[in-house]
Amino acid sequence: MAQVRLFGDEVLAQGLRDLLRSTHPVAAVAVVTPAGTTVASYGAPLESEFEIGSLSKAITGLLYSDALERGIVQPTTLLGDVLPLPDCDAARVTLGSLATHASGLPRLPKGSQTITKTLELWTRGTNPYGETLGQLLEQAQRTPVGQVGRHSYSNLGFELLGHAVAAAGGTTYPELLRDRLTAPLGLAGTYVTETVDDLRVNAIRGRTRSGRARDSWVGEALAPAGAIRSTAGDLTALTEALLNRSAPGLEALDPVEQFAGPAVRIGAAWMILSRKGRDITWHNGQTGGFASWWGLDRAAGTGVVILSGTSASVDRHGFELLEAVTPT
Repeated sequence: MAQVRLFGDEVLAQGLRDLLRSTHPVAAVAVVTPAGTTVASYGAPLESEFEIGSLSKAITGLLYSDALERGIVQPTTLLGDVLPLPDCDAARVTLGSLATHASGLPRLPKGSQTITKTLELWTRGTNPYGETLGQLLEQAQRTPVGQVGRHSYSNLGFELLGHAVAAAGGTTYPELLRDRLTAPLGLAGTYVTETVDDLRVNAIRGRTRSGRARDSWVGEALAPAGAIRSTAGDLTALTEALLNRSAPGLEALDPVEQFAGPAVRIGAAWMILSRKGRDITWHNGQTGGFASWWGLDRAAGTGVVILSGTSASVDRHGFELLEAVTPT
């Protein structure tokens, strides 16, 4: 068996490999505690850029909360107030309901094209997204809104939220991400991939659990919900900024509503889970070829990021690792 290369802290890299086992041949991890920060990877160098999937939503939650603090938008701002939507159900959806997955919008827009793209993902590994912002707005106009106030996870909703916040500030989502988050914090490896031409030299290709290569999930419309790439180092720096309260949009981490039963609440995208007497603030991500997990114990000042180049979930491993590095 070929030896797997370890990068960064070798003890942590080997520990991550033991935790994830052979299911995840390429992965990276960051552990932040009051005693210090440790970063490691195996199978790919530390500077490798991963698709972070729905961790993009957690970042959009920060940008939304930052816009609230700056007075750019309000929770009661309607989509139709900031995006060019005609008189349709989606135009009357509030940004606040989008941020907590309570808008009534479905997970994906309705239509046969969505079904076809999903089937092509399963059979051929192609990107099921890729729409432009204009196409997203057309989809939103055709999609009925269900019960407002009922929590239902929505990729479509977070796509619209991110573009709405950007439009309200007179900018685009990639520019908003750069100007309010990545440039101020020095996150050079965190960026939006609208097309495959945006992929940089350090971008790795994801695979399924069985090792089949998958196309990159890119798209202008998808960006706020799932088309950001990042590195373990960048997410380490952002985790540190969240824990020391120097990051923008920190109120995104504060729970505002119950989400799923008595143990789970939600802020702006971020989930807050009561687990073994502690509040864990977290989000996960998954694309056709990648999986990710990002969690904080804010009271203890600890945080963990796991990025994998395989689409199998790393949620359980993230919770276990955060618990292991958090003082009792």
